[in-house]
Amino acid sequence: MLDLDALPLSRKQLRSIGQATARVNIWHGSVRSGKTIASLLAFVIAVATAGPSGLIIICGRSLQTIERNVFEPLADAALFGPLARHVHHTRGATTATILGRTVHLIGAADTRAEGRLRGLTAQLAYVDEATLLPEGFWTQLLARLSVPGARLFATTNPDSPRHWLKVGYLDRAAELNLRAWHFRLSDNPSLSPEYVADLAAEYVGLWRRRMIDGAWVVAEGAIYDMWDEAAHVVDTLPDMRRYWCGVDYGTTNPFAAILLGEGTDGRLYACGEWRHDARAMHRSMTDAQYSAAVRKWLSEWRHPSAGPDAPAGVAPEWTFIDPSAASFSTQMWADGHPGLARATNDIADGIRSVSSLLAAGRLLVHRSCEGLLTELPGYSWDPKATERGEDAPLKVDDHSADALRYVVHSTMHEWRHLLTASATPEASHAPGELRP
Repeated sequence: MLDLDALPLSRKQLRSIGQATARVNIWHGSVRSGKTIASLLAFVIAVATAGPSGLIIICGRSLQTIERNVFEPLADAALFGPLARHVHHTRGATTATILGRTVHLIGAADTRAEGRLRGLTAQLAYVDEATLLPEGFWTQLLARLSVPGARLFATTNPDSPRHWLKVGYLDRAAELNLRAWHFRLSDNPSLSPEYVADLAAEYVGLWRRRMIDGAWVVAEGAIYDMWDEAAHVVDTLPDMRRYWCGVDYGTTNPFAAILLGEGTDGRLYACGEWRHDARAMHRSMTDAQYSAAVRKWLSEWRHPSAGPDAPAGVAPEWTFIDPSAASFSTQMWADGHPGLARATNDIADGIRSVSSLLAAGRLLVHRSCEGLLTELPGYSWDPKATERGEDAPLKVDDHSADALRYVVHSTMHEWRHLLTASATPEASHAPGELRP
């Protein structure tokens, strides 16, 4: 059923599949380097030869990521040939069938997921993006692999060199029953030069070194080290095709809203900003007052180049709100503000989105955005988080920067084509509309 010679595999992929006989087997390295396909093939071969004792488990950050990163590739006949017909999964289900064997799917977004493993006895486990899982979950999973000959198969992109997976396992491979294979983009010969160039354009700085070079490097210093006020700050704005808004909610901390526009010149612009600092102003505001103030600001905002007779007001297609600000979101919805959505709040990916645009000169900031211009140069990685092997920004003077991150990353599908000359604009997909 599985003829590896008939599949488009590199020599390194084939070698890793044949050598994946240790208790713990880890494929790590750059994105699109072929590590996932190799690891899945090794796992499926293990499923085909596994005995009847013990459960078979697939783990990931969520069921959605497991479906996207594991089952969508397995169902692709171009990648897995006839095997694809023997993989069955219903979207949203917590079990699947591979080669007639029941496989249990477990999402592990936080430490509470560890409880889902207690009492289990497993013989095989596959872990998607291991660095995104809590260390306690990984430790418990290894303890559950108690059947003789039990094996774990895992993939990951590089993270901090102080991450628990690197320090506790990869760096100790010689002491443990563990094998690991490091993959680079060059290990996937099926990628076209155009695709590699496009991919490289999407990753800059820290993420380029990790996701393209496949290096485990530390996050330190300024987050937006490509920021150059002379290059990124503008006094005039082009005509805009469309607008979006991002909101970072604060009560005692500053409240910030950023108006993002897509210019007719193919760039994104932070066009305007509204902020309220309760401490500086010695005056707090209620949700109703914030809602009224933001809506008033948008209704009165005027393009800087518009003449005095031009009508005021701008209507963002979507307003992306800090997902923790449930009461404010409810207030905005009750006040009839259209196009509300919860902001995508994946901090690292959001920072990468902003970084990519800044590095490519595709994101500029109007000089009127004073709070944002003050925060961006000092937006830095938290050294204490770095010591723990985590990537996190310092939670200081980051409110306008967070509002920008919300609106930029939440609209990524709308502007990704701006980063590459060879890519074509993607179809617009509206985010999920917010309901209280």
